[in-house]
Amino acid sequence: MNRSVKAIVLFLATSFSVFAQDQDPKAKAILDDVSKTTKAYKTITTEYTLSVKNKENKETDKQSGKIQVKGSKFRLEIKGNTIVCDGKTVWTVNHEVKEVSIKNYEPAGDDGLDPTKIFTLYEKGYKYKYEKDEKIGGASLSVINLYPSVKPEKKKYHTVKLYVDKSKKQVKQLKMLMKDGGSQTYMVNKMSPNLELADNLFVFDTKGFEVIDER
Repeated sequence: MNRSVKAIVLFLATSFSVFAQDQDPKAKAILDDVSKTTKAYKTITTEYTLSVKNKENKETDKQSGKIQVKGSKFRLEIKGNTIVCDGKTVWTVNHEVKEVSIKNYEPAGDDGLDPTKIFTLYEKGYKYKYEKDEKIGGASLSVINLYPSVKPEKKKYHTVKLYVDKSKKQVKQLKMLMKDGGSQTYMVNKMSPNLELADNLFVFDTKGFEVIDER
């Protein structure tokens, strides 16, 4: 999996814990609402845009992607790559070189690299604090800052700014502030819950691809 795909999976899986004793109660209430809303969805289909800027605030990359989630199954599509998981097996596909690697699916550990937890906002490893309310594209958003509390020295970012739509109780935007002075911003262009998603969408047909079986 290339670095861009890993970063996108991290974004889609970013989940934050409430287990610390010193969490901001206002931020906690907002995240509780988001989690309750999202967990009620049977499926989630999200279209998003990733923008990467360097420390001079100049855009170095911009790309669009899509993720579909159904229980423990997910399908992620982004610029020449597709990651498909049926809950047991993960296919990582590079369409440019017609190659697919196959691994057994392992639920995420402390790194939170688990797209099935998209926007649920609950996993160990973060402290959070409400910052302000802000409007983006006509939507009224609550801005919450999140700080890694588990092995922060190993993270490439120091702060995650989470923008929550106050009326829909959904994540609208996430901005990762990198330690090198750059940033990665993920804008949710469209989020469609409870669409009918067939199970065969989460299985990849390897015909015509070179297969690297790592199981």
